Amino acid sequence: MAPAQEIRAVDAIIFDMDGTMIDSMPHHSSTWLDFARKHEVAMDIAELMRRTTGRTGLECVRLILDQPDMDEATAWALVHEKEQLYRDIFGPIFQEVAGFSAFYAATRARGLKVGVGTAGDIHNVEFAMGHLRMNPAPDAIARGDEGLSGKPTPAIFLAVAERMGVAPERCIVFEDAPFGIEAARRAGMRAVGICTTNTASALAGTHVITCVRDYNELIQTNFLEHLNDA
Repeated sequence: MAPAQEIRAVDAIIFDMDGTMIDSMPHHSSTWLDFARKHEVAMDIAELMRRTTGRTGLECVRLILDQPDMDEATAWALVHEKEQLYRDIFGPIFQEVAGFSAFYAATRARGLKVGVGTAGDIHNVEFAMGHLRMNPAPDAIARGDEGLSGKPTPAIFLAVAERMGVAPERCIVFEDAPFGIEAARRAGMRAVGICTTNTASALAGTHVITCVRDYNELIQTNFLEHLNDA
């Protein structure tokens, strides 16, 4: 990995959740594919994930079933059915992205604010937080079931920044998906690509500081120590 460039005036870090904090994307992929098959939708897994990763559950269901006007109550009922299956499968083998807890602790030790911006719903957020046991808890969380549009729109990341009281340009987003990287750009935020589910080239952008396999690489290269160099 190339050394991270020095960046300045950083007050907060915003983490995406699935594929960025927790190594959950293979299980989301398999359960979304099961959902599509159950509803007799022919879509291969690569295409399905390309079109849905970063979008809210409501948006995913309407897109997969090609029913953009499906009422919210029906759509969310389908989302909850799918997400319960995901939690049932991933829970017993829950795993964070390598080095995340240590990196999170280091960000807090440096006095940075930390937010979470996820398209996931409250049940998936509580599931992840319950397993990660982050202490202290994030300063703010914005979710996909709050009426915010999913990525690649910037709404979720902008909501996190506002709730933390930090200007967007002083935030760095950590993301594993192209839609999330684009959402960071539209929000006026810089980004770090976490290559758990996509290649560095897929996560590239002029606002992307670096791309890494996991947080151990950031720790080993002293990424945080360069955040606010004079």
